[in-house]
Amino acid sequence: MTPAASSIVEWDAIDTVLVDMDGTLLDLSFDTFFWREVVPQRYARLRGMTVPDAQAALMPRFEAKVGTLEWYCLDHWARDLDMDLKTLKREHSEHIRFLPGAQAFLSSVRARAKRLVVVTNAHRDTLAVKAERTGIDRLVDSVACSHDFAAPKETAAFWHALAAHEPFDARRTLLIEDSLAVLAAARAYGLGHTIAIRRPDSQLPPRAIAEFLSVDGVFELV
Repeated sequence: MTPAASSIVEWDAIDTVLVDMDGTLLDLSFDTFFWREVVPQRYARLRGMTVPDAQAALMPRFEAKVGTLEWYCLDHWARDLDMDLKTLKREHSEHIRFLPGAQAFLSSVRARAKRLVVVTNAHRDTLAVKAERTGIDRLVDSVACSHDFAAPKETAAFWHALAAHEPFDARRTLLIEDSLAVLAAARAYGLGHTIAIRRPDSQLPPRAIAEFLSVDGVFELV
């Protein structure tokens, strides 16, 4: 933690805190594990393939959808892969966990009487599984999913739709997020405060981020 990390946020200048879920509050290691290991293993079993062959077949299909709503859409992949992905996620839900200090951070934001909203690209079925495991939906004022607006957070359309659904003063709103593309879209929309997460996956080292004010994790903001 840097000496000024705990005071990095200008709280007096902020009314609303928008916070990402996967990679900001919840450990992205679950999603990495699920899509790179669990799904290929089940896909291979169902089709009589080796796991390496399944991974080789699936990864380009996944990568082709990165940044689109379909990439985050459990319904899309369930149809595309002919698999019950919600059940598969629930079978492995013991791997879903908060990142260090996330619960304390949420408590501290609410103690400051700020409007606290999770904004996520996760599909509602994914949110349901993660909420069952963590109770994250009960620790905030509201949860907004990009699927509700038919646009991912990387697009201007999402931010316009969110503002209509969850009115906020963009100049007095903070977004905390691990995706640099999402942060760029939020900044372009006019959000006055942004913070990037350098270590969204606890199993990987922190990333170097130059474009945005950044911290290793929300624990530095408590």
